[in-house]
Amino acid sequence: MLKFKLPPKQEEKRTNKQVWFALSSGLISVAIAGIAIVKFTPQGQELSQRILDNPLFTHRQEEEQPSAILPLISRSPAQRATQLQAIITAQKNSPDSYRARYLLAVDLLRQNKGQAALEYLQRLEKKYPLLAPQILLKTAQAYQQSNQQAEAQKVAQKLIKQYPDSPLVVNASFLSSPSQADLFSELSSKFPHHPLNQRLARQLLPHQPDNFELLLWLAKYSQDNDLNPIRDRLVLEFPAELKPEDWEAIAHGYWRSGEHRKAADAYRFTPLTPRNLYRTARGFHLNGNLADARRWYQKLIAEFHDARETGLALQYLASISGGKEALIYLDLVIEKFSERAPSALLAKAVIHDALRQPELANQARNRVLQDYPRSTATVEYRWKIAEKLAKGGKVNQAWQEIQPILEINSPINILPKATFWAGKWATQLGKHEEAQAVFEKTIAHSPQSYYAWRSAVALGWDVGDFTNVGQLDLSLEFPSANSPLPLGSEVLKELFLLGQYQDAWTILQSEIVDPQSLTVQEQFLEGLLLVRLGENSAGTQQIWDLAQREAPQDREQWQLLRKNSVYWYGLFPFPYQQAIIHNSQQQEINPLLVISVMRKESSFAPKIRSWAGAVGLMQIVPNTAKWVAQQTDLPDYVLTKPEDNIKIGTWYLAHNHQRYEHNSLLAIASYNAGTGNVSLWMKRSSLKDPDLFIEQIPFPETKDYVEGVFSNYWNYLRLYNPEVRDKLASYKNQ
Repeated sequence: MLKFKLPPKQEEKRTNKQVWFALSSGLISVAIAGIAIVKFTPQGQELSQRILDNPLFTHRQEEEQPSAILPLISRSPAQRATQLQAIITAQKNSPDSYRARYLLAVDLLRQNKGQAALEYLQRLEKKYPLLAPQILLKTAQAYQQSNQQAEAQKVAQKLIKQYPDSPLVVNASFLSSPSQADLFSELSSKFPHHPLNQRLARQLLPHQPDNFELLLWLAKYSQDNDLNPIRDRLVLEFPAELKPEDWEAIAHGYWRSGEHRKAADAYRFTPLTPRNLYRTARGFHLNGNLADARRWYQKLIAEFHDARETGLALQYLASISGGKEALIYLDLVIEKFSERAPSALLAKAVIHDALRQPELANQARNRVLQDYPRSTATVEYRWKIAEKLAKGGKVNQAWQEIQPILEINSPINILPKATFWAGKWATQLGKHEEAQAVFEKTIAHSPQSYYAWRSAVALGWDVGDFTNVGQLDLSLEFPSANSPLPLGSEVLKELFLLGQYQDAWTILQSEIVDPQSLTVQEQFLEGLLLVRLGENSAGTQQIWDLAQREAPQDREQWQLLRKNSVYWYGLFPFPYQQAIIHNSQQQEINPLLVISVMRKESSFAPKIRSWAGAVGLMQIVPNTAKWVAQQTDLPDYVLTKPEDNIKIGTWYLAHNHQRYEHNSLLAIASYNAGTGNVSLWMKRSSLKDPDLFIEQIPFPETKDYVEGVFSNYWNYLRLYNPEVRDKLASYKNQ
């Protein structure tokens, strides 16, 4: 049990009002703006049997009946109160009536109407056992709002007694604890991840900055982004007091924050595992300490002959070794780690070329093509050959070279691009049936990719091309209800379904096992809830980073997640709906282009600033903003204010379209690189084939930007446009 003392001044100021704040701070209302011209009830993609059988995914045993509650989730308390009351009256003693009572009570508590909330909460925990701890906590809060302190404490004690393992015990304990420090000592070990414990630890830290146990507790159990100074203090000031598992938590934290050299130093004192040894070596490697990296790679190889990390270590050792020594390491990879053999063989071919051994180089390449035809390394190698042939004007040979790739359906990053260009080459060769089949394959197997959009354009779909997408008139439908979560505890699923995202966050944080090394499930749920709580930048980044997982089981779980629509709506949220649609209508520009630029520019972080001085959601340079404000009679504006930034950014994006006669490719490229560079590229490259024009953009950043914006556009189109969404559904099983 940890021992901490609350400073006297802070203890004296601890009033009932502050206790109520601690209890109710989780009740943050998340308003989702309604758009009069749109509506949507998403039909979640059916999970494959493989997903349903996977232990990562929990699901209800029986299909729920359509709920009258769920379409009301995104509405404000005032908008839904009458309808919720009608459900209670019409569907007495039904699951929906219990949900309606709970939501009405929550809405009333947010309005500080505790006495009215009690009417709906009384004995509800017996009828709605799934959320019984939540209901008891809300009841205690309602009594406290009504100045019935004795009743509030009585209900809180009931929660603590009946549900001792519920994380809401922490919330309930704040009602009756005489000392927050004593409360933290009591509950910090059982519920270390609970947000209230995290907050209290932060309050204690300034008053006890040298408390080793408090510093270590934060290093082990907090996920905040400012923990490296705490880790530094532990490593420098308390090394003798740290146990191996403590070093491991510190090392994981350093690694997660990108401090690879510090992580490597810390991993040296952790338990001997393949991951810890690998990260020690890789941390030194990334920092340029090649001698130390070599030593730790070799230690990993010696200690764990068959571990997955050993295969990686051998390949990295080869990359920092001389030719003949590198060949020895690569041969070991080929012999013992079949999944890495193709890339090792191609690396051998490069070394043999450098050693002027062309026959051995060709043998290695031929073995890759013959023995590992469906591997990622082989597909990438074939694509490079085909691309080089096509650029040299040998389109027929490129088409022949790429044929083996067209039979592969694996989730390989280069495949969408390769299959799309195969379709382009087939079209050039007059093979129109083959081209159509290849374009359809790209859409069917990589529906989220930029090249799926380019394939849809090639097939004649009404999805907008570079020359008309800016003026495309679209119908948009937005979710009015949550799709069920495909994973997580039943309580978490229910709270999410009801739109109680802050309460769901509390449950999730309390369920996390190791905050410095999140599972795929935990990382996804964190990201999704952050998005629903309005932290769009952090949330989408959490979800996006799942693609960086290296462990095979992690990648498999990530691929399973991608089969569910909840994943994609989390990755491509639509914040600021009203402002985007209103300004898009005023400027007569496709709103999906506006949000696609916004997502690429800022990931929806309204106060972000670039190194070049660009500000806010659409990254407007102050001089540009000043000029736009003069053109639009906007005397007062603040670029960090979303409404102003969207207004200025949308006007400027539309202006760029007018400048380039509504060619969105040029308008988007200009938004990133400036008109001068775009004019120069137009002189050097023909616009006859816009796909080839993009490939020839000399700035890698702008090429990535253009493809990124239109990839965003395509994903927003397939999620929020019902016609495209329905059309894609027919390709799902191809």
